[in-house]
Amino acid sequence: MNWFSGLLVYIVIWWLVLFMVLPVGVKRVENVEPGHDSGAPEKPHMWKKILATSLISAILWVVAWFVITSGMIEVRPPQ
Repeated sequence: MNWFSGLLVYIVIWWLVLFMVLPVGVKRVENVEPGHDSGAPEKPHMWKKILATSLISAILWVVAWFVITSGMIEVRPPQ
């Protein structure tokens, strides 16, 4: 796996993990003010979620890199 495909794999893993982490710890607003969305979270804690997403994605990327480079799975047909 070259650096470009490694970067693409990391980006795909990062987005997937982000969408899994986003709903964690979400609390709805009790008293919704006029003009605000009733489904919007009270405190989204986005920086914590982005940090958690990056760390989890890095670990999963290392696992994916090991599996691909070790030959456990073949990404290209044998020549």
